[in-house]
Amino acid sequence: MAGAGIYIHIPFCVRKCLYCDFFSVAAAESAVADYTDALCLEIRRMSAILPQREYDTVFLGGGTPSILIPEQIRTVMRTLRTHFSVRENAEISMECNPGTVTEAKLYGYREAGINRLSVGLQSADDGLLKRIGRIHTAEMFYQTAASVKKCGFVNFSADIMYGLPGQTEEQYLQTVRAAAETGAKHISSYSLILEEGTPLFGMVRSGAVRLPDEEATADMEDSGTALLERLGFSRYEISNYAKEGFRCRHNLNYWKNGEYVGFGPGAHSAMRRDGWTRWNCPRDIPSYLSAIRAGGLPDYESERIGTEEEMFETVMTGLRLCEGIPFEEFRQRFGCRLPDVYRDAIAKLKETGWLDPDAYAGGRLALNAKGLDLQNRALSFFLPE
Repeated sequence: MAGAGIYIHIPFCVRKCLYCDFFSVAAAESAVADYTDALCLEIRRMSAILPQREYDTVFLGGGTPSILIPEQIRTVMRTLRTHFSVRENAEISMECNPGTVTEAKLYGYREAGINRLSVGLQSADDGLLKRIGRIHTAEMFYQTAASVKKCGFVNFSADIMYGLPGQTEEQYLQTVRAAAETGAKHISSYSLILEEGTPLFGMVRSGAVRLPDEEATADMEDSGTALLERLGFSRYEISNYAKEGFRCRHNLNYWKNGEYVGFGPGAHSAMRRDGWTRWNCPRDIPSYLSAIRAGGLPDYESERIGTEEEMFETVMTGLRLCEGIPFEEFRQRFGCRLPDVYRDAIAKLKETGWLDPDAYAGGRLALNAKGLDLQNRALSFFLPE
């Protein structure tokens, strides 16, 4: 039986990237130390009120978690294992960025219990990296990847992007090759999403920066997928590719709409607590620290999710997976058959030619390659009326 997941948010960066909408602020050494102390207190206090669960994955994201020193990571992991039932063979992932790690830090993270790293490359072109506000060069990524392997991390992922300002298809394919050549076992390839309120959004809106058009971006995705498959990476989710045995278990739990609990400002949680419940911690570090220091918990924003919405969320996330949603898993969760609940939506998928017929015949609802490209439109068929 799959366990639940734990997410730890580290909201600090050396400098915020121009496209980033995730919650993060500039790091100061004292602020990071205070935050780590508060995080451990939140973990301890939440453990007393959450339902008992076994946890199969832990993911430290951000921000830039590798800003923390190994002793701080060790303290967080020790607190987690003391107060939560984290399986011995759990996947313990941590995001790290070139320019924030050394071999000594990487050895320390491994000793602290981290067994999977996600390293941010984004592009192998230094000009593109500068254009989107990254603090590292391609060479720094190669050096980091070499150190990751030297320090004993077999399971590591590289994050890359396409659709960047002025990016060509060949530049993107070179990034794919660069990530694969480092020995990464997993590659996450994301299309740039222009988020309102980010510096890049304003630059594009003013005409100072131009992005590749929709057709060029789609061509990058298609050619990148083909190259990754030739290099031995199987696509298992819209934006994720892995060598055999190296799919990200933490994200799989999320895409299956499984239970997970998040800690830190900006972190989200979803768990069955007298019904399916979702809550999040506000993106406000001073209020977070104040609540913890006062002996309490942050003022979480909580919402009880009805069955109809829970079903839709399960479909929404599950259709990102290439293997789709097994009918039997849906029946066990909701007590009804997915083809019966969404008969009209499935009929529309068949009409558009976006349904994977082999998966459907085998007891799974899944999109074919065309459907994955148009997933948002496919999901509109399933929206509650």
